[in-house]
Amino acid sequence: MKKRVFTGVGTALITPMNEDFSVNFNRLKTLVEEQIAGGVDALVICGTTGEKSTLRYDEHLRVIEVAANAACGRVPIIAGTGSNDTVYSVELCNDARDVGADAFLMVTPYYNKTSQAGLIAHYNYIADRVDRPIILYNVPSRTGVAIKPETYKELSLHPNIVATKEANGDLSSIAQTKYLCGDDLDIYSGNDDQTVPIMSLGGIGVISVLSNIAPKAMHTICEDCLNGNTEKAAKAQLKYTGLMNALFSDVNPIPIKEAMNILGLNAGPCRLPLYKMNESAKENLKLKLIECGYKL
Repeated sequence: MKKRVFTGVGTALITPMNEDFSVNFNRLKTLVEEQIAGGVDALVICGTTGEKSTLRYDEHLRVIEVAANAACGRVPIIAGTGSNDTVYSVELCNDARDVGADAFLMVTPYYNKTSQAGLIAHYNYIADRVDRPIILYNVPSRTGVAIKPETYKELSLHPNIVATKEANGDLSSIAQTKYLCGDDLDIYSGNDDQTVPIMSLGGIGVISVLSNIAPKAMHTICEDCLNGNTEKAAKAQLKYTGLMNALFSDVNPIPIKEAMNILGLNAGPCRLPLYKMNESAKENLKLKLIECGYKL
């Protein structure tokens, strides 16, 4: 069995910004501390939720470095290093390693996309040239390409490809992946609202947006699933369903940053082209926060 990166909840951490859209590194350090205190099992830095697409290369590495230094080995730091340029991904992976990344989250190539054979070649090329574990990231709604179960089976043969973040929304496909790959590929839910269903199929956790504001709750849901308390976990997930939906009522991470700002957690704005929520969506988000017991 391959070395596991983490079990439970890994927060897809936002990148806090100042009002001038520069990265708020002091706030980032505090967020890392708050997340660890909240019981998360890993932190994903510079993923989709961390606005990787609008970070310059030097900023990208600095965000990873600051988060890694703040975590100081207490939880794994998983760096978003996926790209639609294979050689660039290798460079980013190795530079991220040098500043403290423990593992890499690698989205499928976007825009130029590729075939299933291309996915195998792309990921194996990278995995041959890095010395940290790779978590694949399957999110076809953003990239326009999906990893098929048979492709997962081929990729799972590489010792550095250890897991996948599944956000394709297709539970049948995820079940087939688990059937084909067994213990050679760990599966994390990539959608908060599918945490319990995916873990009931053998998944070992979630890479979560909600845990930016509910780390303890998401940790408990995962813990209950892992301990066989599926009914309790399902009840807890259903409590947050309305809020989970509201957090994806606009393009991620717009709503989670808005929620954090509403709660006084100083996330700051998103960088363009991401724009602030409209007032009706914001009011609905506030309502769902109140329904989950948050004090505004």
